[in-house]
Amino acid sequence: MNKWEKNDLFIAETLIAEDVELKNILEFNRQNNLPDWEVSSPQGKFLYLLAKIRNAKRILELGTFVGYSTIWLAKALPGDGTVISLEYEQAYANIARKNIEHAGFSDKVTILQGAAVDSLNALIKAKEEPFDMIFIDADKPLYPTYLDLSLQLSKPGTVIYGDNVVRDGELYNADTSDQKVRGVREFVENLNKSRTLESTALQTVGIKGYDGFTISVVI
Repeated sequence: MNKWEKNDLFIAETLIAEDVELKNILEFNRQNNLPDWEVSSPQGKFLYLLAKIRNAKRILELGTFVGYSTIWLAKALPGDGTVISLEYEQAYANIARKNIEHAGFSDKVTILQGAAVDSLNALIKAKEEPFDMIFIDADKPLYPTYLDLSLQLSKPGTVIYGDNVVRDGELYNADTSDQKVRGVREFVENLNKSRTLESTALQTVGIKGYDGFTISVVI
């Protein structure tokens, strides 16, 4: 185990109280050989704190997977808060609903199963109330499209968080043929071009490897 993994474990053990339901999700994933896609516990706590700092009542999540990050976000909500989470895979959506129910947040979380682009367009067509925070953690080639649609569900002050953008250090590589890297590069470039966003990006290293995220606010 390298130093940054050891540091992540120390941070988790020192600063993050054990949550049985969240721990059970990670154990279930391991036992069933599911992909290692959930955020780390320090990242989950960071999302929780970001939602708290924003006083978010309405959160939109792109990429539910099995509900680990969804639960972190739901934990940050006030009594009348809500998370709408979008998940493409029916099997993952089913698992997530069970995990969220066991954690006691079924009344705060709605999972929309299907292609995120379709769900976003449906929310826009339904004139869904703008969100206070949007967490983008879905298929990377579509990040530019997700940004365009998310802005239509935003308002001044909305925080938009884009996860997994550094791609093991390949974000800089303009010559890449990796469609995931190309997607997040265009996403970051579009953040810069936007007249309604102020943005930055931070690189991260830890138990999830070398990666990073963007954070933006609608002005």
